[in-house]
Order: sequence, then C-alpha cells, then structure tokens
Amino acid sequence: MSEWAPRRFYKDATAAPAEGGYGVFLDGRRVMTPGKSPLVVPTRALAEEIAAEWQAQEEKIDPGAMPFTRTANSAIEKVAPQREAVAQMLAEYGDADLLCYRAEEPEALVQRQAERWDPMLDWAETALGARLEPRTGLMHAAQEPGALEVLAARAHRLDPFELAAFHDLVSLSGSLILGFAATGTEHDPEDLWALSRLDESWQEELWGVDEEAREMASHKRAAFLHAHRFFALCRAA
Repeated sequence: MSEWAPRRFYKDATAAPAEGGYGVFLDGRRVMTPGKSPLVVPTRALAEEIAAEWQAQEEKIDPGAMPFTRTANSAIEKVAPQREAVAQMLAEYGDADLLCYRAEEPEALVQRQAERWDPMLDWAETALGARLEPRTGLMHAAQEPGALEVLAARAHRLDPFELAAFHDLVSLSGSLILGFAATGTEHDPEDLWALSRLDESWQEELWGVDEEAREMASHKRAAFLHAHRFFALCRAA
C-alpha cells in the first residue's frame, strides 16, 4: 500500500510579517508546526524559502521534500524548549573535536591531516579566540578549559533557529570548529565537508569505494549543505 499523504488544498504560499518575525501563509491562513505552534521564523529570507517549498508541492504534499520547513519546525518544537541543553551538548564536541585526533601512521596520512586540519585550528585561534591542540591516537586528552569556555559561550549565544542548523553542522562533521567555520562566509561549505571526510577519503584511495558508504555520505553531505544554507538565511538581512 502507498503511504497516505495530505492533498494540496491551497493555491498560493506566501511569506509575510507576523508577531515575533515572519510567517508562512497558505491562501492567507497561517502555517502551523505539527505541534500547532505558529511557524514564525526570524527573517523574511527564511520565511520565503519555506513558502517556496510549500508552493512547489503538487497534488500531494511531500514533507520529505521540505527540509527548510522541517528544520524550522525542529527549532520551534525541539530546540527552543531546551535551548541551553542543546547548546551545551554541541559545545562539548570541542573537547573531542575531529580535527584534534590524529593518526599515528602511515606518515602520508599524518602529513595530510596536519596540512589540512592545522590551518583550521589556526583559524579558530584567530577568529574564535580559542586554541585547540592536536593529539596523536584515539585516547581522549582534555583540551585547555579556557578555550572550551570560549567556544561554549559562542554556542550559547545562538538562537534556537541557528542552533537547529548548528546541530547538524557540528554533529555531521564531528567538529565544533568546522561547525563554527560553516556559520560564516569565509569558508566554502564544500571544502569544510571535505575536511570532515579526510579519513574516509584516504580509506577510499587505499581500498576503493564502498557504494553503500558513499551513498550514506552523500545524504550527510546534502544535510550539511542544507544546514549551512539554513543558518545563513537565519541571519540574512
């Protein structure tokens, strides 16, 4: 049996100012979250992106084709009620950041990690005011508490919509530093994603491509790029 899907019941989806920000309206009727809260976002640009998703629906509405709507719903219903806990959970990635855990061998991989990851640690020291130090091997070694406090404070300053996107930027890459880098305009998100996949790319070079793993990585890449775009729209003028 095919899954049931709601039919499109409206002609036009539009974005307009609403109390607390910008809402999305279907023939003038406000869109609500699944939990029946008003779908209100912080910028017109984000509201217009969500409205475009609703406008693009055909005879039946496909929630799977509406990632901006889905992330906004998550920000309102899941992140906002526990904003401090979400921010702290993401901040804790800093003490086990992907960029800091380096291979012991082979030398070519050790060198590649240093060449490509060290510049991001240098960037974090300059741009974020926090220096994280690399470690050799997989055993945990705590970072300097002051650096972690600086990074945590930055995470706690993000609003629920930014945090919803930041969650995916950090968790998908495995790196708090790459997550912060993806919130700005200095770095290409494709390059940041490639940095998060450095070890996997090395393995593919040695042993060939695992198609199942590559497909999974493709989905994660798309989600990372979506989160980058969502965060940018949260700050669009």
